[in-house]
Amino acid sequence: MEFCDKCGSMMKADGDLWVCSSCGHKQPKDPDADYVLTDDQEVQEVIETGETESSLPTTEAECPECGNNRAYWYMQQIRAADESETRFFVCTECEHKWREDDH
Repeated sequence: MEFCDKCGSMMKADGDLWVCSSCGHKQPKDPDADYVLTDDQEVQEVIETGETESSLPTTEAECPECGNNRAYWYMQQIRAADESETRFFVCTECEHKWREDDH
């Protein structure tokens, strides 16, 4: 992730340049740096379950799909930093995913 030297906004990749979406400032990319570029701005966590044993902790939670009472869980900050994290669950039986917010 690159930030604009002039205004501090996050810059977007455009070919061999970084372009500021706020002030339009452009700067060349460092040719020696490794960059990972995605089309999606929202971070999504990939959880793989199934034949291999998950390294996620488990808890008692009823799956809304199959009624199983065991699920893997993890927490992720998806809203503003001053709000609490969201708990995500993955059923140990059917792999249905759901979340629980503090509201």
